[in-house]
Amino acid sequence: MTDIIADPPAPTLTCDVLIVGGGLAGLPLAIACAAAGVSVIVVDRETPSAMVDEPFDCRTTAVALGSQRMLETLGIWQHLAATAEPILDIRILDHKGPMFLHYDHRDVGDAPMGWIVENRKFRRALFTAMARCPSLLHLAPCGVVSLDRNPHWAEATLDDGRRVRARLAVAADGKNSVLRSWADIGTWGHVYDQQSVTCTVEHERPHHGVAVEHFLPSGPFAILPLQGNRSSIVWTERTTLIPEFLALEPAALERAVAERFGDWLGKIHVIGQPIVYPLQLQIARSMVAQRLALVGDAAHVIHPIAGQGWNLGMRDVGFLAELIVDACRLGLDPGAQRLLARYDSLRRRDAALLAVATDGLNRLFRVKGQPAAVIRAMGLDLVNRAAPVRRLFMRQAMGVTGTAPRLVENRFR
Repeated sequence: MTDIIADPPAPTLTCDVLIVGGGLAGLPLAIACAAAGVSVIVVDRETPSAMVDEPFDCRTTAVALGSQRMLETLGIWQHLAATAEPILDIRILDHKGPMFLHYDHRDVGDAPMGWIVENRKFRRALFTAMARCPSLLHLAPCGVVSLDRNPHWAEATLDDGRRVRARLAVAADGKNSVLRSWADIGTWGHVYDQQSVTCTVEHERPHHGVAVEHFLPSGPFAILPLQGNRSSIVWTERTTLIPEFLALEPAALERAVAERFGDWLGKIHVIGQPIVYPLQLQIARSMVAQRLALVGDAAHVIHPIAGQGWNLGMRDVGFLAELIVDACRLGLDPGAQRLLARYDSLRRRDAALLAVATDGLNRLFRVKGQPAAVIRAMGLDLVNRAAPVRRLFMRQAMGVTGTAPRLVENRFR
């Protein structure tokens, strides 16, 4: 394996894998590779202190059981477990419809279906785990101004003048990925006429690990359990109405949230300022190019309707890390076209299927009229009554069905 050269007078840093983007996809991939002895350089524009010292951030991540097992294998979960809130039950309601779908974790075992993790605590756990990887070099704040690729290597020029040469470059730089653009990888999808409003609320009564997905005419309103008497709200609203909500005084905004939240947990109080995100469906037409692989949002962005976006990216991380580590252990090239073609075949179908499923669900629950409401009620009731079907849906959402990365089964190292 290639050793990192980080000291002058060497004009170029060299490594096995260069990862551009140090977020919730890039850092787990870096840790997975570096923990197995692969030399990794991460380049990230964000200032590390700003990422870990932020006092409050209402953004959260839904971590499915399969993803949690991968984080545990990588030694990341041990820094998160004490602050992660388990999801024990999920209730799906259709606006004012008479039926609701109930998922109980006990139907498929003892483990929770997932956990809700606050992003600021997630980042701290990643930085703690990263510090224990001697073959990982983290360059931040730092940007990439160009990436040259040839049949033998990928070489990035950084905004501070340094160069990084690697056998494989990984784009983990988000939905507006510049690396994807430079590689001329197109995307398909569309922009939704919806935006997501995220905030944290305190409430009088405990949630007991219950998550709620309430489908309203404008989109889903999700209530996700956090530690203590707190919940994270992911509220999808029509884009045209977003300025109106953002212009509300704090008390009026709180009433608007409470109206949708309901009174099942008593009075609520909104903590901090909500954050608004535009929503889109965007799938890369290829997840690879010469000496380049895409992971996470650089490869796919889906509707947040089922909280599966990050988990989809974590499966990218698991499969790509597996291929990279196996190649390096055998003395093979981790950026070889054959390896990249294998990664593309493993991941594109999963991304496309989940994109279509989440997009279809969003469209289905927004159809107005009594006939559509009756059909949805019948569907919810059917799944509720058909225990095998309900358990299958639960296992799929938990990320423990089908072909999974070895990290899920703790067979990576």
